[in-house]
Amino acid sequence: MKYYALIPAAGTGSRMSDANPKQKTVPKQYMALNAVPMIAHAMMVLAREPRIAKLFVVLSPDDVWWDNYEWRGWEDRLQVLRCGGATRAETVLNGLQAMASVCAPDDWVLVHDAARPCLADEVLGKLINEVADDPVGGLLAVPVADTLKRAAANTPSGARAEATVPRAGLWQAQTPQMFRHGKLVEALRAAGSDITDDASAIEQLGLQPRLVESDSRNLKVTYPQDRELASLILGQLNA
Repeated sequence: MKYYALIPAAGTGSRMSDANPKQKTVPKQYMALNAVPMIAHAMMVLAREPRIAKLFVVLSPDDVWWDNYEWRGWEDRLQVLRCGGATRAETVLNGLQAMASVCAPDDWVLVHDAARPCLADEVLGKLINEVADDPVGGLLAVPVADTLKRAAANTPSGARAEATVPRAGLWQAQTPQMFRHGKLVEALRAAGSDITDDASAIEQLGLQPRLVESDSRNLKVTYPQDRELASLILGQLNA
């Protein structure tokens, strides 16, 4: 049994570019963060984990950005797959299918967002330690701490709170999400392309992924202000 990592990186980061039109030509994963492309931070923490045998990055077939950067030194740990799809789920499934010649069905695959650059080494190690013997698999997540409001529909003067949603038992999903290669392929094939994370596909098979408590530093960079916060967190992690 081996461990592999997969980073789906075929998207464009539309919410980031919509908020900052000057960045529209640069996919989010290639935006500079502390002087290197954002995706490099996600790759580096996975590459530092000695139990991960190989890192697969799944790009769009027409990606023109990857080759603009220097990836020397990654040759033994990294394989680029240019088979990304129209959605995240399609990209992950296409990548898993391309990995099938390397991965056995029972091997673990850790799927990690290119836009989560602040994953700490110890948090990644905790995920692997706690999920390695789990029959289903699991994911990093944090218990919801804020009060949640549901917006009312069709309010002409802007969003209005309709109800408060009880937060007991609610967790915010993060990545990596860690599942057996064969089971994740089965789940994604059955789930379709509209799911937003891998765990939800596993849940649709009637299985219950393990929740491994993470922390809020492992944020997903979605909007320009998230990038500023990620820069500060990385400075602390690398101090």
